Amino acid sequence: MTVFVLDKHGKPLMPCSEKRARQLLDQKRARIHRMRPFTIRLVDRKVEDSILQPIKLKIDPGSKGTGIALVRVSQVRQTVLMLMELKHRGADIRDALTQRRAFRRRRRGKLRFREQRFDNRTRHEGWLAPSLRHRVDTTMAWVDRLSRLASVTAIDMELVRFDTQLLANPEICGVEYQQGTLAGYEVREYCLEKWGRTCMYCGKDGIPLQVEHIVPRARGGSDRPSNLGIACEPCNQAKGSTPVEEFVQDPKRLGRIHAIMRSPLRDAAAVNSTRWGLFNALKAPGLPVSTATGGRTKWNRSRFGIPKTHALDAACVGHVEELAGWSQPTLQAACTGRGRYKRTLLDKHGFPRGRLMVRKRVHGFATGDLVAAAVAKGKKIGSYVGRVAVRESGKFNITTASGVVQGIGHRNFRLLQRADGYCYSQRNTN
Repeated sequence: MTVFVLDKHGKPLMPCSEKRARQLLDQKRARIHRMRPFTIRLVDRKVEDSILQPIKLKIDPGSKGTGIALVRVSQVRQTVLMLMELKHRGADIRDALTQRRAFRRRRRGKLRFREQRFDNRTRHEGWLAPSLRHRVDTTMAWVDRLSRLASVTAIDMELVRFDTQLLANPEICGVEYQQGTLAGYEVREYCLEKWGRTCMYCGKDGIPLQVEHIVPRARGGSDRPSNLGIACEPCNQAKGSTPVEEFVQDPKRLGRIHAIMRSPLRDAAAVNSTRWGLFNALKAPGLPVSTATGGRTKWNRSRFGIPKTHALDAACVGHVEELAGWSQPTLQAACTGRGRYKRTLLDKHGFPRGRLMVRKRVHGFATGDLVAAAVAKGKKIGSYVGRVAVRESGKFNITTASGVVQGIGHRNFRLLQRADGYCYSQRNTN
């Protein structure tokens, strides 16, 4: 995995390999600047003494996650330096705002009279809902962070556009409207995202999938995406014109199919709402920003034989003649936030069942810190690295790649990096 390098004054240099970073650390020529993403700072080098190559930051925006890639650009070849997937928490923000709205309505209607204020509030031009604004803000935060860790010279962004009216009703503007070069891509990609890129009947993934009519056309089924699913070839052939209620014998799987069929076009609407807000925000730093279509991204990925992930989609955004170095691990950063003001815990009926701690730090640690724990004796003997969850008793939990380890004393912990609102993990490219 690529290691970011800074000069003695904290300015970005060209990234290096893990082997080179280990050599610099062993020779005392560098110090660890940051753990996630791993960054070293040289003590004997200035940016004026180095030769920097052009680096592009590529972005593939999505509803639940955004793919980010850093590539080194030469005359023909583009070499991937870093792959990253940013997981948003827009759904959590939406649910929290819904709960807060319910509390306010109860206070206004049952406890005491509260004057309505919503008529006095105005929304500025380009306003986005908080769950959508979160997607733009977190993406821009990482664009700024990566620009300070690498010498980014340009930005490429996939400007996705889903026609939700066309997806809901293909006959809205005639047959010619949906026969463009991107019509099949938009419908197929939407169905793949909607069904999680797995066969709706057998649940297999990682295999070629086909678009399937849930209600067969022979029985009056339409071509609307609400009637389209994703199935593997054996299941598609076996089902044929059989009604889905007869073909699927498992009640739970049949209920899941019906639930996904009725799901709204929420993800497509979220991408449509945030695409221009993100594009305008990317132009603010002054770097040249270019856009590309989703059709070109998919064409590049198919041409190079690259598997489908958000991060690899980002690497394939824009004009790419040759792509190298894409088979490297992907850094996953899941948005966790920096805590919340609400200190009361509620049960499933909305009644209080307890309170959280008022202070966030216990023995110098806060929930979300990246720590290393070394336990020398007892049932939990071993070494652990992960995200800590503090408790007032001093017995902390640590979340590692293999699971959660509970009840470790605070004296066994060592701080690696303060919480920054993200939970990090690493995934290998298949």
